[in-house]
Amino acid sequence: MAVSYGSIVLVASAAELPALSEQAAHALGQLFAFPDTDARRAWAVIAERRPTIIALERRFAGTARGQALIRRIRTDQSLTHAEIKMVSPETDFARLAPPSLGDGGPAAPAPPPSNQRVTRRAPRFRMASMVDVLVEGRTASLIDLSKLGAQVVSATVLKPSRRVRLTLSDERGTLRFSGVVAWAFLEISPTRGPQYRAGIEFIDARHAALDAYCARQMCREVFDVSA
Repeated sequence: MAVSYGSIVLVASAAELPALSEQAAHALGQLFAFPDTDARRAWAVIAERRPTIIALERRFAGTARGQALIRRIRTDQSLTHAEIKMVSPETDFARLAPPSLGDGGPAAPAPPPSNQRVTRRAPRFRMASMVDVLVEGRTASLIDLSKLGAQVVSATVLKPSRRVRLTLSDERGTLRFSGVVAWAFLEISPTRGPQYRAGIEFIDARHAALDAYCARQMCREVFDVSA
């Protein structure tokens, strides 16, 4: 299979995977993310997709499984183009953009200037329990929510820049609004199979209604960063 220029495979602990994946999806190309407990599946995708970057959480890279994966990558002649990067929550993923390849492959896009990195402009709240949301009429899991956007996990394909319709419902009523997929990446769940984790930026959401919805769901604030 041809090299997947601009693609990245990320392997990290379950605790760090969502945040690292979001950062990587914002800054890089097509992303395939795996928990460190699923290193075999990660290797299968690496061997099939032949990504230009393989990002490993530092703690995982130091484990026996991490070292075994690194050895396998470095001894595979079809992966000589791939770069292994050690990452952590402090990593600036914009600086990990794939290099130009000297064998006729296309040059990687330049990383965005640091002043264009994504910043949080409103408090983000994590759902206290499993909450469903409709995205384009299909059920997805709502992970967290703010006045400006939401993070969802969906079996439906979600791609950056796609405009979508969202519906939130509870015993008090239904909220409907539009949004644009700001970032998205494919996850391979051992139990659920392929699914997409995506960040959706709202276009016409009503802030007061969203605040009330969060209060009813007993949401927990994740962090609050001003633009």
